[in-house]
Amino acid sequence: MKYVATVLSVLVVCALATSPAHAHFKLLAPQSWIVENDLGDPQKAGPCGGTQANPGTPSQAINKVTGGQKLHIKIQETVYHPGHYRIALAANRSELPPDPQVTTKESARGPQSVSAVIEKDPKPPLIVDGLFAHTSRATDPWETDIEIPNINCAKCTLQIIQFMAEHGLNREGDFSYHHCADLQITADPAKPIDKRWPAAR
Repeated sequence: MKYVATVLSVLVVCALATSPAHAHFKLLAPQSWIVENDLGDPQKAGPCGGTQANPGTPSQAINKVTGGQKLHIKIQETVYHPGHYRIALAANRSELPPDPQVTTKESARGPQSVSAVIEKDPKPPLIVDGLFAHTSRATDPWETDIEIPNINCAKCTLQIIQFMAEHGLNREGDFSYHHCADLQITADPAKPIDKRWPAAR
């Protein structure tokens, strides 16, 4: 019996060691452009989530915001992985930046992510990079306020991506998971238009 228990323990450890690593997050605010389940799925494919098998069900949510004001961001990491988050804004999804450049190492299961480039001085369409950097599990949601550029945009895309370190390749989205929210931005007439943003064309 002792031998059988030892063999079973080894098999369990091996199974855990060879099972793929996953991380997930749920966009709590602003409201996501697709319906997310409790884990935040579907979220693998860039630039805005979904998967090839399940592109997601549109929520039809349009978040109305005022340009030049703060927008509250709230996310919940539902399955832990070390890493950080990045936020971008674009007039259409084709103008969203590519996923960050990633340094990898080889493993028995293929490339594993080590780190990703963080833009220390983000420029449009990036708003913030290296957000909520962490190496331990968080139980509470992460929250912050970002400033929305003072522009008029009937339907801009706010993108939030999660870079995952110590993670295998996500073939639909590199080493990141993705969520987006549709924003209807109305410029504050008391402030100058921010011409750095493509939506200001």
